[in-house]
Amino acid sequence: MTVRPIREIGDPVLRTPADEVKAFDKDLAALVRDLEETVDHPGRAGLAGPQIGVGLRVFSYNIDGVIGHMVNPVITERSEEIQDGDEGCLSVPGIWAPTVRAMWCAAEGFDVNGKPLRLEGEGLMARCLQHEVDHLDGKVFLDRLTGDARKNALRALRNR
Repeated sequence: MTVRPIREIGDPVLRTPADEVKAFDKDLAALVRDLEETVDHPGRAGLAGPQIGVGLRVFSYNIDGVIGHMVNPVITERSEEIQDGDEGCLSVPGIWAPTVRAMWCAAEGFDVNGKPLRLEGEGLMARCLQHEVDHLDGKVFLDRLTGDARKNALRALRNR
C-alpha cells in the first residue's frame, strides 16, 4: 500500500474525464488499496483516481470512520432537498466555499472484484459521492460555484 501524492488544480488530469474500468484485476486491486490508504487521514472524506494521477473511474471515501471505494460509479438518484454548506477539495487546498449539492443521493457501481455495489447517504456522504463522481467527470467543486462564492474562490485561488 502506498500513500500517493495529491494532484492539484492546474494539473490536466483533473480536467479530463476518467476512463471506465474494464479489468477487475490485480492492478485495480492495488489502485483501490492506494486510494483507501491515501484517504485514510484526518480531514479527508473522499479521493478519486484522477486526484492521484490515475484516469480511471474509481474513488475511495472516508466517512464517519468507514473507509470504502466504488468502481465505475454513476449517481442514480438525488433528492430535491439541497444542502449548501462549505465544501473543499484536496486538489484545491485551502479553499472552502458554499457549494450546493443534493442532501441525499445514491450511486451504483462495483466493488474491486466486480460485484455490483450501491452506496447511498445524506449530508456528508451525499456530498462526497457527488464530489467524487464530479472528479471522475473532469470537474472540480469550483465549477459548481456561482455568483460571489465563485468570484471569491477564484480570487483566493489566484492569490495563493
